[in-house]
Amino acid sequence: MKLPRYKRDSLVSYTLGATLTYELIKTAPEQITRIFLRPDIEIGHDLSRIISEAKRLKLDIIESQKPFNVLNAKGDCLMIAEFNKHSSELNHREPHVVLVNPSDAGNLGTIMRSAVAFGFKNIAIITPAVDFYAPKTIRASMGAIFHLNVQEFSSIDEYRQQNPERPLYAFMLNSTAQHLAEAAQSAPDNYSLIFGNEAAGLPANYADFCQSVFIPQSQYVDSLNLSIATSIALYSFRQI
Repeated sequence: MKLPRYKRDSLVSYTLGATLTYELIKTAPEQITRIFLRPDIEIGHDLSRIISEAKRLKLDIIESQKPFNVLNAKGDCLMIAEFNKHSSELNHREPHVVLVNPSDAGNLGTIMRSAVAFGFKNIAIITPAVDFYAPKTIRASMGAIFHLNVQEFSSIDEYRQQNPERPLYAFMLNSTAQHLAEAAQSAPDNYSLIFGNEAAGLPANYADFCQSVFIPQSQYVDSLNLSIATSIALYSFRQI
């Protein structure tokens, strides 16, 4: 059985864990190529339910230890799904979350989870950036990635060209920055919330074509983690 280590240019990716695999089975079973089950394990009720659903859909289930070794899956990972990556495009009629050069898979996955929780379905990623299809990102998203349209752009200019005439809200500090609550209250139906890299934030020139927005906080904290700041902003703009 051939199973190379995951690489960014791979045509497939993997869900590491039964919960993530079940989310994929529910959401996009047609993308699944095969499911791996760790051999010689006690199959409880939850795992039995997932296996029954996979069999009902006639998905290929293989008992083998090799995929767990190759993918460095932890001992509590009992099931892995291999699935085909697919490209998706943003819905131009809905709000977008725009992430400029995100570099941490955990942060990106957490942002995906928050986006789905608060009703956002479209994420634009400005490259270079962490791989949004990496198993670590998928795991951090807790399967939320399967409910999203995610599209990469080589620059913010490319994104703007393909998504013209949208109000852009850039989360950054400058003299014209608007309070988060005020920006959220006045936002139209389709807009873009833009967040910078974990370390560098957004370049100053974003204020030239965006409405800058700040999240109020005490003087005792220098800044917020990217995933936390993004979650606060998403909650403020789209309470569910």
